[in-house]
Amino acid sequence: MSQFLIRKLEHYARLSAGEKESLETLTQLRTRRVRPRDDIIHEGDAPTLINVVLEGWACRYKTLEDGRRQIIAYLLPGDVCDLSAPILREMDHSIAAITSVTLAEITVEAVGHLFAASPRLMQALCWDALATASIQREWTVNVGQRTAFERLGHLLCELFVRQRLLGLTRGGVCDLPLTQAEIADTIGLSVVHVNRTLQDLRSAGLISLGGRELTIHRLEALQRAVLFNANYLHLGHEGRHLDAPVPASS
Repeated sequence: MSQFLIRKLEHYARLSAGEKESLETLTQLRTRRVRPRDDIIHEGDAPTLINVVLEGWACRYKTLEDGRRQIIAYLLPGDVCDLSAPILREMDHSIAAITSVTLAEITVEAVGHLFAASPRLMQALCWDALATASIQREWTVNVGQRTAFERLGHLLCELFVRQRLLGLTRGGVCDLPLTQAEIADTIGLSVVHVNRTLQDLRSAGLISLGGRELTIHRLEALQRAVLFNANYLHLGHEGRHLDAPVPASS
């Protein structure tokens, strides 16, 4: 079940067979199932474990005192919910399941042993944490500067590309288990405005939605229309100098 984590980390550096086996073992020691829309961890909780999404979708969010919510990240299979959370005295945001989610719960001590045994894995996970911060910066630009059409189209491009990285797309089709209210809470628009903008994207012949699936008919055209540049996802095998040797063929 760690295949998505391994696939993602190998976009930074190729892992050895032993490193993959270590990740597989670590993510199977303790798992937890969370129901759709239930919280995984609440703001104010004292985190003690590192959670990795093995299956399903989750999100980070902040809630204001009057109940308004801002979704600040989407967590897909293979994503580490927060590598640094156990260092904190308390969580400064909440994490919730969007679909049914299976999590690997990993102790800080186990991660420390893993890092000591494999500096390459430590480096790959650090690159992943930096890419997560890069996504957060892009989302700030999305809400602060892009039009509604660009905001929504940019988010759809990102979610498609991130799923394609994991091998979860089917041609131009990917999962999109989000309600319009969740999209509104992500890109800072009303539900009515999200609905109208989705209609604009459909009318332009760029996307179709149905059955919790997104179809992108013309990905390059959509990327141009919404000013999407995937460089912030850092998918260029940046740790190739740390690649494990390719096993000799028999």
